This record gives sequence, structure tokens and C-alpha cells, in this order.
Amino acid sequence: MSGGEQEPGRYYVGVDVGTGSVRAALVDQSGVLLAFADQAIKQWEPQFNHHEQSSEDIWAACCAVTKNLRETCWDKAGHFFDLPDFLSWKATGVAARSLCSLVCKWTYSADKGWDDSFWKMVGLEDFVADNYSKIGNQVLPPGASLGNGLTPEAAKDLGLPTGTAVAASLIDAHAGGLGVIGADVRGHGLVCEGQPVTSRLAVICGTSSCHMGISKDPIFVPGVWGPYFSAMVPGFWLNEGGQSVTGKLIDHMVQGHAAFPELQAKATARCQNIYAYLNSHLDLIKKARPVGFLTVDLHVWPDFHGNRSPLADLTLKGMVTGLKLSQDLDDLAILYLATVQAIAFGTRFIIEAMEAAGHSISTLFLCGGLSKNPLFVQMHADITGMPVVLSQEVESVLVGAAILGACASGDFTSVQEAMAKMSKVGKVVFPRREDKKYYDKKYQVFLKLVEHQKEYSAIMSGD
Repeated sequence: MSGGEQEPGRYYVGVDVGTGSVRAALVDQSGVLLAFADQAIKQWEPQFNHHEQSSEDIWAACCAVTKNLRETCWDKAGHFFDLPDFLSWKATGVAARSLCSLVCKWTYSADKGWDDSFWKMVGLEDFVADNYSKIGNQVLPPGASLGNGLTPEAAKDLGLPTGTAVAASLIDAHAGGLGVIGADVRGHGLVCEGQPVTSRLAVICGTSSCHMGISKDPIFVPGVWGPYFSAMVPGFWLNEGGQSVTGKLIDHMVQGHAAFPELQAKATARCQNIYAYLNSHLDLIKKARPVGFLTVDLHVWPDFHGNRSPLADLTLKGMVTGLKLSQDLDDLAILYLATVQAIAFGTRFIIEAMEAAGHSISTLFLCGGLSKNPLFVQMHADITGMPVVLSQEVESVLVGAAILGACASGDFTSVQEAMAKMSKVGKVVFPRREDKKYYDKKYQVFLKLVEHQKEYSAIMSGD
């Protein structure tokens, strides 16, 4: 072909007839597999150890898989949903999308809508051609009422009245942020009482952690997602920092230690979970010092699964310095403490990046599974130097989702009003100011760890 250009639209079908199935693939001229289909072949066993197949059945299977290639999981699809929007659609029959899902995950702009050029650039111009009907051309803010509420079929499945109001949804972490960040803090001695809601950072901490900060104007923070308009609290811009596998990292460090079986046995004997036992064990071995000082010689860099924020570097690895030959329960407890501290230092790292870009944060609002661990909470207060607010209701993600429903029902005039009425302060944990110098030193070491890791990488990748 002249000019070295490939003729457009040339594709090839490969068919593989195996013992148990027929498989087919659609392949382009560069050898890329574009679509796949398979179908089982019938088998008969007229007597033991005798197997038969039908040539007619094999031919029928060949025809079926070839036809399926022409009608792909793409041509047959009526809609492409993020999970929250799929659930809303199942409940109401309304295909409207939540602004939260589209802005945070689908490149949608709250003020400009979809960007035709992006979808054409990535080869998905089909979305543009049908006016985005498959991915959403009706977009609603979180908390907006969807259609006429629950359909009769959904109401029957859920055991609720037909027409029960259903709200445009939020991503789970964003719902957690909504459930804590707007609480009425009067009477708790918090500096944020006299400050705007933008001084609050919601930290949703479980298997991984998300750091949700809002602002009246867009703030671009290197290594932190956003800004997204109205993606969590209507009328505010959202920045979303994050740490990958935080809760999972704690489990990994504890369960991989040689003393873990002993820990399990002793915790079980006391009818405690392993982390409650470790916390009490740390109190026993700390002697006259604050518990955090047990890690004076042990430091952890927590990015065992890469760094999401604020470095946005998936190549980074975890680091531990200060290991000894001992592998007893004391050693395990101190390693656990150092890991919890490392996660808190990671939060401090994210906060500093957000403040350098223009955020002004004074108070942390924690929710999620790790917020039930008092050591985790206290370390976040001590290491960031900020008070930590815990909700009266532990399940803040569910409270946030209920706030949306309350708005959709018409019982509140705005999400902000519902947040103030339905979010309650349960406990406030203040930092131990007398320990600030110690944690400032450990933070210097924390930053040196990643600096050194990058130096090691440069040495090993050099000539």
C-alpha cells in the first residue's frame, strides 16, 4: 500500500476449536486482539471412557462465536455506569448520572460538560455520535431527587414504599466526607468553630485512605486529585489526596511478623482483637515515656504499593530502617506503632502539599475502620499537630448517604443544612503539644527516606 499507510477497517477472525469449547478472536493488522467470544461444545459419553462430539454442534458453535464477535460487550451495551449510578438506575429507572461520579472518574467538567476531543483522541468517538446517551447526558448534583423515586419493582425488592425518594449518589469515600465535614462543632473548644468549613479536612481511612479538602475557588495541588466542582459538597471545589493500602499495610506488617501467632493466641485469650491487644501491650512497654517515643530508632516509609499523594509515583517502594535480630512480641508491637506513625506522617505530607497550594486546614475529621483505633487517631493528632474530630456515629459513609436521601425527600433545603443537622461530633482528640519536637524530628527522617530511595534508584539505573 502506497505511503506505508494501512488500509483502514481490515480485521481478521481467528477460530480455535478445542476439546471443550470453540473460541474466536477479532484481530487487527497490528496483531491486537479487539474482541473475544467462546462457546462450549457438547460432549457425550455413551459408555465409560468413550467420548463423542457432534460435528454439527461444532459448526454451530463456530457460527455462534463468529456472530458474537460482530455484535460485541460494546454494541449491545445500552449504558456504561459507574456503580453508584447503576444502583440509582436500578432503583428508579432514571439514567441520569451523579456529578460526583462523572467529574471524579469520567473527565466530565461541571461547567463545560463532556470534551468531544478527548473521546475522539482515545478512539471512543461513538460516545460523541450518540450525544453521550450511553455515559450520561443528564447530570445531577449529589442529593438531587431522581425521577419519581423507587419504581414498583425496586420497591418490592427493597421492601420499601413505591415512590420513596432516591438521591443522586456519591462515591463511598465522598459520602464519608459528607457525613463528617459539616458537623456542628460548637462547645468543643475547636479552632475551626470560628472558621469556614474549608478549614476542615475529612480523612476516610480504611483499607486505603482518602483526604478530602474543599475550597470556594479551584486550587490545583500537585499530586492531589482535583479540583472537582460540587463533587462532594455542592458549591465547593474538592481536592482529593490519598494513600494506597493503609489499613492493608498495617495488616501486612503485623501478620507477616514471626510473633504474630503468639499475638493471636494472647489476644484470643483476652477476648480482644489483635490491635486492641497491641495497643495495651505498647502501654505496658513504654515505661515512663510517651508511647510514640518507642520508635526513636525505627522508621517506616509506607508506600509499599506506590505513592498516590502527593508524589504520585507508583514506582516507590516501602522502607524500614532500624531493624534488629529480635522477633518477639515487643518487636512486633513497636513495628506496628512505627507503621501507624508512617501513615500519619503521610497525611502530614499531603496536608503540607495542600497548604502550599492555597488550602488553609486546621482540623481533621476522621471516619472509616481505622478511626476506631485510638492509637491511629492519637498519632494523627500528634504528628499533624491538629485536633481530630470523630463522629458520634461510626458509620459516617452511611450517614453521608442518608444525608443525600434526606435532601432528595425535600426535608432539607440544601445539603449543607442536612450536614449541619445530621452530622454529630462524638469525640475530639487533641495533639500532645509537648511531643511536637520529637515528631518534627521523625518527620525529617520520613522525608529523608524517600529522598534516599530516589537516590538509590538513580544509582542502580545509571551506567
